[in-house]
Amino acid sequence: MINKFKITIIISFIVMFNCTLVSCQDKNIVDLVKVSGQKILLNNKNYQIKGVCYNPVSKGSNDRSFENLTQDLALMVEAGINTIRVYSPIDDIAVLNEIDKAGLKLIVGFGYNQNGNYDILSGSFIKYVNKYKNHNSILFWELGNEYNYHPEWFNNDIKNWYSAMNNAAKLIHQNDINHPVATAHGELPDSLALELSPNIDVWGLNVYRWDNPKSIFNQWKNLSNKPMYLSEAGADSYMTISKDGYEQGVNEKAQADATRNILSSVFKNQNTCSGVALFAFNDELWKAGNNDQYDAGGWAPNSSGVPYDGTPNEEYWGIVDIDRNKKEAFFIVKEKYLQDIEK
Repeated sequence: MINKFKITIIISFIVMFNCTLVSCQDKNIVDLVKVSGQKILLNNKNYQIKGVCYNPVSKGSNDRSFENLTQDLALMVEAGINTIRVYSPIDDIAVLNEIDKAGLKLIVGFGYNQNGNYDILSGSFIKYVNKYKNHNSILFWELGNEYNYHPEWFNNDIKNWYSAMNNAAKLIHQNDINHPVATAHGELPDSLALELSPNIDVWGLNVYRWDNPKSIFNQWKNLSNKPMYLSEAGADSYMTISKDGYEQGVNEKAQADATRNILSSVFKNQNTCSGVALFAFNDELWKAGNNDQYDAGGWAPNSSGVPYDGTPNEEYWGIVDIDRNKKEAFFIVKEKYLQDIEK
């Protein structure tokens, strides 16, 4: 009787131990991301980025905060967003876990000089890669954001940036075999950029060609056989002047119409373009004046192609406003992202 009891205890322990191991293994399974030709593959299936750029700075602040993360993720899921692009690393496992639980992927950006905070200049970026490379939220790593517009940051020689970027990509490859490395380039890269950056797997292009980026897809096809996506595209909801039938001032219809046309172009060219990270999810009041209120204006490089006034009003780019009220563009994103890919 005692022996039978002991055997039962031992068997129960073995079953529980095995179940625990299986559970642990399941938690450590990380989606495999790789590139094949001009495609991004997630677990060997084509992955189309239906993304949004995300920099949640609260009203009255200059600093990124995830205090609205739960609400923001619910809105993103409602809109069919599957990818979040951030400009700097998120060093908070709780935030990463919540993003993963919501079923979204992250494009994690690294800056060149961020005072040693996971940046490329200090080399500390690789610490972040190794810390989080096994986190299931990561889609791929991204180096810089349209730094080609700023040779003055690199001793007035942009080749210094391309060299640093290429070396950083090589180091990531040596440490992480499960995620590609991208860059976010301002517009179409030239032959110098491509020649000096062989370790870049995916090219993100920040493109503002009014409301139709179609021309860049053919240009890319003739330039490279690597995957590309639009790392920024979109329109703001403020018209500096009246133009093309859109009245001056706050104008959500202008933003919605431009967003519809841009996304239609992206999805009609899916054989070349791996998707888009629409700029942006939420309005940001820190960019052009008083952080407690909306201000027209602001500045961004190479932005004369912003629809429909040729002017970037930097605080009005969100598909939701600062209080998370949905703009007209939100419903366009939801329509486009949730529907079948257009042929």
